[in-house]
Amino acid sequence: MPTAPHEAIWAWSIIFAATGGVIVRPYRLPEAIWAVIGATALVLLGFLPWQDALVGIAKGVDVYLFLIGMMLIAELARLEGLFDYLAALAVEYAAGSPQRLFLLIYLVGTLVTVLLSNDATAIVLTPAVYAATRAAGAKPLPYLFVCAFIANAASFVLPISNPANLVVFGSRMPHLTEWLRLFALPSLASIVLTYIVLRLTQHRALKEETIERRVPHRKLSRGGKLTAIGIAAIGAVLLTASALDKQLGLPTFICGVVTTGLVLALSRQSPLPVLKHVSWSVLPLVGGLFVMVEALVKTGVIGHLSALLHEAVAQSAPKAAWSVGIATALADNIANNLPVGLVAGSIVASDHLPASVVSAILIGVDLGPNFSITGSLATILWLVALRREKIEVGAWPFLKLGLLVTPPALIAALAAAIR
Repeated sequence: MPTAPHEAIWAWSIIFAATGGVIVRPYRLPEAIWAVIGATALVLLGFLPWQDALVGIAKGVDVYLFLIGMMLIAELARLEGLFDYLAALAVEYAAGSPQRLFLLIYLVGTLVTVLLSNDATAIVLTPAVYAATRAAGAKPLPYLFVCAFIANAASFVLPISNPANLVVFGSRMPHLTEWLRLFALPSLASIVLTYIVLRLTQHRALKEETIERRVPHRKLSRGGKLTAIGIAAIGAVLLTASALDKQLGLPTFICGVVTTGLVLALSRQSPLPVLKHVSWSVLPLVGGLFVMVEALVKTGVIGHLSALLHEAVAQSAPKAAWSVGIATALADNIANNLPVGLVAGSIVASDHLPASVVSAILIGVDLGPNFSITGSLATILWLVALRREKIEVGAWPFLKLGLLVTPPALIAALAAAIR
């Protein structure tokens, strides 16, 4: 544990370099490699005892379970043809209109994010949208951007809509009715403003496009139907767990494993194809981030940030809420919203802060990642899904779009929360 200023500076430097590796991906190495290198370096160089590193990893258990459950069900849905079925259905309802298909995908993305989390939108919806646009003869990118942006814009409608919500509030999660009182209006502002600006940015691309009215419509298999039922069950279970103030990781894991096992057993299929295509590298990525945040906490930076926030609140709570909301949103894009959420959660836990300040922090953590391509785990998962389809989206094109789309939604959501 760093006790001297120079040790803290070394620890911060390693964390900064490793986080930069996660964002920039030098040599095109996976994000997880850089997170694990950073975490390992902190331990091997003596800046974080291995026991504390294990404590940091253990803090992410609920998130790991949540992600495993979601990734299993998403991969099962892909293999059972559920995405292809949804793709054909979306094209039919679009009736040859690219604008209608864009809106339809946005509405579906909102629903999936609200009920199954932003990571589910990245994992489940992105392949479906790719299939839909390919089937319709459309260029997929404008529609794929919908998945990335709505995954964060709608991620504070419910506590279950974003694993970062679990990280920020932890055991102090507000009851469902209190949550809705705090975040219903900011969520509405975020979802509507994000759609309007994103739609305007894609106006020319959609206007110049012609899409098919119908595509070959394959009947959904029994496995596909069971998978759809499993997804609905996960949504119901997570809502119930949230209402009962229970952690969400274990219920999601159980639903994912049971649904996958049931479908594969009924269709007498091997689990290997499902397990092979799950993006397991997300888990060491998240674990590495948790370890780096644990090291950050040990340097005393949390105490300093907490003191600064207290001082700002004493002068003016609304100004403090605006400042911390915007600062958190920007920090997401430097360090990813999961570690930022962990730091924010430590500050929230150590202080009796006004509700408007806490709400602004959460909005910053959830919505801020829409600025950049690696601002949240959801956008990283979205990138992984795109790479699987041989589509590359660079950091600079995404940033240009994020700078247009995110500020109006962020300001509107903060204004709705700081009343």
